[in-house]
Amino acid sequence: MGRGDLTNAEWDRLESFLPRGGARGGRWSDHRRVINGVLYRVRTGVQWRDLPERFGPWETVYKRHRRWSADGTWQMLLSRIQAAEDAAGGIDWDVSVDSTAVRVHQHAAGARKAPPAAISQKGRAGDEPGRSGTAETGRPSGGGGQIGECLGRSRGGFTTKIHLAAEGRCRPLGLVLTPGHYGDGPQLERVLEQVSVPRTGVGRPRTRPDRVLADKAYTSRRNRRYLRRRGIPHTIPERLDQQRHRKNRGSRGGRPTGFDSERYKKRNTVERTINRLKGFRAVATRYEKRAYIYLGTVTLAALVIWLRT
Repeated sequence: MGRGDLTNAEWDRLESFLPRGGARGGRWSDHRRVINGVLYRVRTGVQWRDLPERFGPWETVYKRHRRWSADGTWQMLLSRIQAAEDAAGGIDWDVSVDSTAVRVHQHAAGARKAPPAAISQKGRAGDEPGRSGTAETGRPSGGGGQIGECLGRSRGGFTTKIHLAAEGRCRPLGLVLTPGHYGDGPQLERVLEQVSVPRTGVGRPRTRPDRVLADKAYTSRRNRRYLRRRGIPHTIPERLDQQRHRKNRGSRGGRPTGFDSERYKKRNTVERTINRLKGFRAVATRYEKRAYIYLGTVTLAALVIWLRT
């Protein structure tokens, strides 16, 4: 076992969830070796062609990562591990939300402007993504152009932004990609909609945190109404200009927003989660032209964090 490869304990947790069949009814190459190859690339950021020979042909490793990014297999594995942790009471549901800008390598530019074709599924209706093993290698619907591929210009240059929700033990619960110049506040609803932890038994997935913590970028009235509508307590500081406008309106300005400074100290969990994600070089710098492949890379890094914490 090489440094960074799956340990026996980690492999035992993943093995039962992996797809059984290969493309067109064939057999997959050894899952553990290929996953270790993807992990090596995500951890080091090397070019796919430079993968060590012990992982097998680099084309096999790359195509597996591309396929599983497209059909949701990485997300399915992450959900299963989260479900097991939640069943054991291992998730702290005080959720913090924030974003981080990721520098885009020059090789990530130049994808075709036409939106990629939707991935075709030959499995039965209702099959879980990635479980039937009959999905053709393709791309999910959407994308095309710089905005469609989540590429933008910001102070940091050519960037992509990762918006995430992190639970109280510094592990990602939900991930969203946008171009780097997009604001944080308007993405709060999208990020929280990605929080969905299945139940191991009967019941709907858990989607509502015990509390949401966020900085001043998320302090809009729309976000506060959304959280109140869902019955989610929140700790979000109010900007000085909002305080001034409320006071100027007198009785029509409403009551001050509740803010607990002691609870707010816990928001550092999302910053520490971002640091963990950026410990993976292929996350800290985006090399993929297509947003769905980069999202698969970030999801795999999140999966490793869940397995190892």
